[in-house]
Amino acid sequence: MISALNRLVDLVEEQLAAEFDVSRLAGEFGTTDYHLRRMFSSLTGMPLSEYVRRRRMTVAAADVVRGEDDLLSIAVRYGYGSTEAFGRAFRAVHGAGPRDVRRAGGPLRTQPRLRIRLTVEGSIPMDTRLIDRPPFRLVGHAARVPLIHQGINPHIQQHITALPQEEHLRLKALGDTEPAGLLSVSDDVDPDGTEGSELTYLHGVAVSQDTPAPDDLDAIELPAGKWAVFRTAGPHPQALQSTWAATATEWFPSNPWRLRPGPSIVAVLDRADDFSTATCELWLPVEPA
Repeated sequence: MISALNRLVDLVEEQLAAEFDVSRLAGEFGTTDYHLRRMFSSLTGMPLSEYVRRRRMTVAAADVVRGEDDLLSIAVRYGYGSTEAFGRAFRAVHGAGPRDVRRAGGPLRTQPRLRIRLTVEGSIPMDTRLIDRPPFRLVGHAARVPLIHQGINPHIQQHITALPQEEHLRLKALGDTEPAGLLSVSDDVDPDGTEGSELTYLHGVAVSQDTPAPDDLDAIELPAGKWAVFRTAGPHPQALQSTWAATATEWFPSNPWRLRPGPSIVAVLDRADDFSTATCELWLPVEPA
């Protein structure tokens, strides 16, 4: 996986002005576009698309400052059809337009070329089990919310607190299979993990394939497959988020599994009254690498 990610970085440099086929590269390394993008964003802290834009504008800035070519020629060189589109991308990275930078020599914000290295220290205990699950479904109340990487997501919190207490009790009584209890489900997540991108959040429970879903509830159908289940304990949500990050930096590079498309599921097994600490299980859909 680390070799594939570094080859991906090399490909960005080779084709800064063109679109490149991530799926083809993933196939060469025996993995998937989905897994490669998820691992890239998890390890680097930015989506692949954002890294490409930062690198393009870093290299383009040298051409702008040199002043040997007009701005349209530079825009076309880096894959933009107009100086306006190029200017927007340039300003988003550098904080100033290309004409201002050409005139003043700055400001410039450089995105260094990445080189990904793996140091497995085992700093976060990975209490993991692998489960082979038949088809099942998730049922509950769904909402579209923005992705937030750190801390409590206020949009999710608002969605949950808006439900009456009797609805939580109803959902608990409906659940009849693992993962047990009330669940936090994130589905349709951008493979690049772009903060602010929308995902489907479902507050609900797991039911067997034969259990009918009430008409007033949303449902996510899940095919048969394997799941990696990570147990976390400690300050909430920090312990859960740290373990989630460690799946990319420690567990997946060290084990013959990769992510497959599907929702991630968090089951709360135990918690303090104020939710300051919690014991949780993180369920991730996986397949052999």
